[in-house]
Formats: sequence, structure tokens, C-alpha cells
Amino acid sequence: MQAWQVHELGEPGEVMRLAEAERPTPGEGQVLLKVRAANINFPDALMCRGHYQVRPPLPFTPGVEICGETEDGRRVIANPALPHGGFAEYAVADAAALLAAPEALDDAEAAALHIGYQTGWFGLHRRARLEAGETLLVHAAAGGVGSAAVQLGKAAGATVIGVAGGAEKAAVARELGCDVVIDRREQDVVAAVKEATGGRGADVIYDPVGGQAYAQSAKAVGFEGRIVVVGFASGSIPSPALNHALVKNYSILGLHWGLYNTRNPELVQHCHEQLTGLAARGAIRPLVSERVPLDGAADAVQRVADGVTTGRVAVLPAPENGAAS
Repeated sequence: MQAWQVHELGEPGEVMRLAEAERPTPGEGQVLLKVRAANINFPDALMCRGHYQVRPPLPFTPGVEICGETEDGRRVIANPALPHGGFAEYAVADAAALLAAPEALDDAEAAALHIGYQTGWFGLHRRARLEAGETLLVHAAAGGVGSAAVQLGKAAGATVIGVAGGAEKAAVARELGCDVVIDRREQDVVAAVKEATGGRGADVIYDPVGGQAYAQSAKAVGFEGRIVVVGFASGSIPSPALNHALVKNYSILGLHWGLYNTRNPELVQHCHEQLTGLAARGAIRPLVSERVPLDGAADAVQRVADGVTTGRVAVLPAPENGAAS
């Protein structure tokens, strides 16, 4: 089979190499999956650089979420068991963690209805307890993680403010349904949030960026607001001023979705059922901005790493099929 392999750490476009490889052999409790679509995530780039908390042994194949097909023909969503990731024709995954691919979504969309949407659902509902009528601020609203949070926020009945960088990404945020869009390159984010909320600030802030975005969040959060920290795509990890959280009476909530897979896997299944229902009703649908063939994976991962893509980019090892149009 063909598979992308990383033999040394560095930038994805430089260290990912397409090669012929043996099909991976499932271990105990694992299954072999034919990859129908693999979604690109920022952690794929971080793993190539050696900057992610998970460091698979070299050589490894990146690709942390897929829509795959079991040997008995079931269409499923899975997190491949590294080092045999999803940017290949075949991958392996833990049998107990397989999720049924929603019939309402095609392969690329189904592959994207996992880490980003699970993170969004847990962050907004489990951690922040977002309520209908509240105001949700989403940083990087046009990106893969942010676009999921925007859709989930709207589905929950929140007023959604999306922050994006540049006119193109701002337009994507509007198309996603944001009630207010702030172009961080052209506007003062904090002032714009205060103006949009009558000076109150946002009730919930969803931050996959860190750095300057977090600093803006601390100034834009409202009374009894909640800042959900889900990542640091900016590369800068902020150091919150806890005295500021005290005097403004807001909460800082961390979310590491992967922990639920081991600490409370039943909740992951429950979340998937909620997401499947929302997809069936058309309330959410992953924004897949590009679908690239397998030989285009390295370039696509590099572009995701560089922050120049919107929504999700999917790698298709074979011509796509699947459900819904």
C-alpha cells in the first residue's frame, strides 16, 4: 500500500515522504481499516515537528482521524493507532472506540465530525455549560476547530461572535452563521466585542489559539463568563493573571478531549450520538474546504500548519464515495 512516512522531524512539507509500505497488522483489540478519507488536524503538523504531546516512534504515518471501512463493510469514524496513521491506504484502530459514520455525511465530512466537533461539544456543553441566549465568542472562527464551535453554538441557541484574520476568512465565518464577525486584522477585537454586547462582554469564549487571542479573551469576557482553552495554534502559551480572573469573576476552563477516551468513554459515545442527530437535522455539517488526493497530503498538511486554510482539508486515498450530497 501507499503511505506517507516521517523518518525525521521537521516541517511537514519537508519530512513527509510517500512510500510503499506493508499493510499494518492489527494488534490485540484492533481492526484493520481501509481509509476512505483522512482529515488533517493541526496536531499532525505538530507531530511532524516533534512538538506534540504524543510522539510516535520514527518512522510514523501522520493522520489522527479518518472515515474508514471495516473488513465486513461497515463505514466508521476512528482515530488510527499510531504509528500507523490515516495518511495511507490502510490504518489500524481500536475496535472498542469505533464510531458509526453518520449517513447524512459523505466520507470527508464524516472524517471531520470527530476531534473538532467532539472538542467543541465537550468544551461548550460539558465544560462551559453554554445556554441558549448567551453570547459565544469563537477565535479562529473560520478554521477547522473554530468552525465546529460556531455551528455547535448556533445549534445551542447562542448568539455567536466569530473572530477571523483577513477578509476571506471573515467571509467564511459569516457563511457559517456567525451573528457578528470581527476581522482581527482590521478591528480592535475587545472594543468590537464590547460594542456587540452592549458593554457586557461575552458569556463564553472558545479559544484554540492562545497568545494574543487569550489576552483579548480576558478583556472581552463578561461577568461570570467562561473562557474555554482548547489549544495554542499561535504557538504561544499564555500565563493567565489569576488576580484578573478573581476581580472580574470569570472562569478559565481547560479541555483535553482525549482524556475522555480513557476516563469516561461512555461520554464520547453519548457526544457522538448528539452530533449524529444534529447532522441528521442539518444543524451542523463540517466545512470541508478542500479534498486532496493521497499524493497531495504533505503539501496540504503544510498549508494547515501555516494557517492559510479554512475549515477542514481532507485527504482521499481513493475516489470518494459515501452518503449524503
